[in-house]
Amino acid sequence: MSTRTYNPSVRVGNWNEDICLEEDMLKDFLETRDRGELAIQQASKLREMILKQTDLSVTIDGFLHFGDRVMLRNEADANQIKTQPGVEPRQANTLAVNMSEMKMNSSVQFEGTCNISGSRILTPCARNTFVILPVEAGIAEGTPLRYGQHFCLCTLPGIAGNLKLRSDIATFQQSAKKTRKQLVTFEECSTYLIQWRILHFDPQLRMETEGLPVPANQKIIFNHCKTNQDLCVISDATVRTPFGREYEIVAYTDLDSHRAEKDVNHWIIQTGHPPEPTGPAATLPLGVQQ
Repeated sequence: MSTRTYNPSVRVGNWNEDICLEEDMLKDFLETRDRGELAIQQASKLREMILKQTDLSVTIDGFLHFGDRVMLRNEADANQIKTQPGVEPRQANTLAVNMSEMKMNSSVQFEGTCNISGSRILTPCARNTFVILPVEAGIAEGTPLRYGQHFCLCTLPGIAGNLKLRSDIATFQQSAKKTRKQLVTFEECSTYLIQWRILHFDPQLRMETEGLPVPANQKIIFNHCKTNQDLCVISDATVRTPFGREYEIVAYTDLDSHRAEKDVNHWIIQTGHPPEPTGPAATLPLGVQQ
């Protein structure tokens, strides 16, 4: 087998064929680029669509409902205390879906098993907007979600892949990358592992609130039904994602000395704001009817 030791500009060997091959390769590249099918173009397009702003559901009665589009938000560390030298206090973050750089170069939507993280992007987009879906038959869309009721959290259809939030007991082969705690992912699944429930953030009020509608935009505990572990942001552990370094999120119940969950387990299921009233009624003083 002979190897080419000169470039095509040197008239040695089958130089004419080499020139034609290089011209064909350049032509194929330019045609692929014009069609937007280069890997870097597809990844850029997918990233742009993932970060495109979405609309959250607006709740009129102040409660969450099945079918609502929501964000899960964890507030910043109220004490602003550095847990380790060189580690900044936790900032406000939202539950977000991640996909590896390699998959983003060849995919047109979220697919397969996708990791999660705590993103500092607080505006709703395809990465951090989810749908509350029932796991039992016969529950109509718009039915209020109640404390203790099982449900699943799903990514948006289309670009977000319609994946379900899933978790299972941590093992040597399956655990979080940094902390080795219980792993939480988004994937196509329909087993008991995708079922979650909402608990009141105050342990002393949980029995009293069982079965009541869950209010939107207030602190709650996001609990996994099978393992009884809560969704948790790890303040001092960050993971590398295609969107920068973000907080690691696991299923882990972090209790204080009073056996109550710490703020890393406190989440706010955020909905859209209702439109401001317009017209003469909007200018009337408080307590005055039109």
